[in-house]
Amino acid sequence: MAAGAPWSGRQASELPVIRDWSQLRVFVRPGTTDMRKQINGLATLVRDQLGRDPLDGSLYLFAGPSRDRLKILYWDRNGFCLWQKRLEEDRFPWPKDAGEVRSITSEQLAMLLDGIDFWRAHQERHYTNL
Repeated sequence: MAAGAPWSGRQASELPVIRDWSQLRVFVRPGTTDMRKQINGLATLVRDQLGRDPLDGSLYLFAGPSRDRLKILYWDRNGFCLWQKRLEEDRFPWPKDAGEVRSITSEQLAMLLDGIDFWRAHQERHYTNL
């Protein structure tokens, strides 16, 4: 281990996987994605279909047709990371409209991973007259 390295003297459980969740940008690809795709295929999809830079450090989320699997792709300093979560009995809430890519907050990501369908939550209303 290099002396003075940021991880020196720290336990593995203390090492952050993502350094600052509050600054994280998260993008959801609505509709379905072929879950056979791995890093290269998903990075190409981010660039060509979503029009975004897969190297920008954002999280990109994909779900398959059955919505029991979720993949998250992101670039971390020196390489891509690909996470997958598979539900044994439930399905992820997922936007069906395959239109434009949607940005969500890190709090919404946590809700999504917990199975909370924030897409169908009541929207805040703003009125100027009674």
